[in-house]
Amino acid sequence: MARFHVPTIDISAWVGPGSLDARSAVVAAIDHACRTVGFMQIVGHGIPNVVLDDLQRGLDEFFALPLEAKKKYVRPGGENRGYSPPKSESLSYSLGVDPVTRMNDFFEAFNVGTSWREYPGTTATVEDYAENTWPDDADGFEAAVTAYYGEARRVAQTLTRIFAAALRVPEDFFGDVTDHSIDVLRMNNYALPPGSIELGAELTGMGEHTDFGLVTVLWADRVAGLQVLGLDGSWNDVSPAEGALLVNLGDVAARLTNDKWLSTLHRVKPPVIDGTIERRRSAAFFHDGNADAVIAPLPGFVSEEAPALYEPVTVREHIAAKLAGSRAGRKNVSAVREAARVAAAGRG
Repeated sequence: MARFHVPTIDISAWVGPGSLDARSAVVAAIDHACRTVGFMQIVGHGIPNVVLDDLQRGLDEFFALPLEAKKKYVRPGGENRGYSPPKSESLSYSLGVDPVTRMNDFFEAFNVGTSWREYPGTTATVEDYAENTWPDDADGFEAAVTAYYGEARRVAQTLTRIFAAALRVPEDFFGDVTDHSIDVLRMNNYALPPGSIELGAELTGMGEHTDFGLVTVLWADRVAGLQVLGLDGSWNDVSPAEGALLVNLGDVAARLTNDKWLSTLHRVKPPVIDGTIERRRSAAFFHDGNADAVIAPLPGFVSEEAPALYEPVTVREHIAAKLAGSRAGRKNVSAVREAARVAAAGRG
């Protein structure tokens, strides 16, 4: 089997003017990455350095607040907004799999997303598209995050145009699936104070999981920690190349293509140096699709030889089952195919 490799792909021909040949080369490269690994490094994305620098400063400003101050921004229920304290989630439960250490993941996070108010004239409701909570004691956070959110969303929408070309569906196909998309930016921090972890134990920064939606656009520090499951069942270290964003497919893409495109399992296991976890920050933009969009394998990916692997499901139903696992500790019994891959890979 070929060596595990996450390709670097320049999408500048789709971000700005590009020749037909240049755009076709991008489509072919992305289609190959989607079929073989489900992850890619994206350069030529057009996000200004100042936006990325401001985002990092904003993350540092908020996560440096005392824990009790950050807990003011915890939102009840499954709204997927606001602050998530360390050990409050276990992402492996989103697959119906017990966490390796029988303890929840130790990352902390802050979530923002697109509210129902931004989708007038659609079926968007407050239940699926909650209002945001913004901290009032981190002055630069909201402006920096809002600027990055807009850029990450643009990149995700550019990628869906490329996806349409790769899948040979009408160029506006994903417009019908994402014109009131559940979009969420999850900002993660793994640099916890000494004494807050069990040294000597097997540490889980973020348990093995697949992403829920269509595509994820990730900015992250160039620090070890992210591991991606290869087709041979091995876990492989991946960190962003200089100036690159990591992009991976989610379950919606896998369902649409009847698993021809890969929603790849991944996890975070940050390194421990001299008894403390090396700081690692990330910001994952999830472009999940419309809550009421019905997702089922496209006709071109189903045949007598390749029957449909998934029953139709709405994005809302799929995400609700996943979040109930990671947030409420209820195993997601519908993630049979993903859980089987975890079992086959082992947990080492």
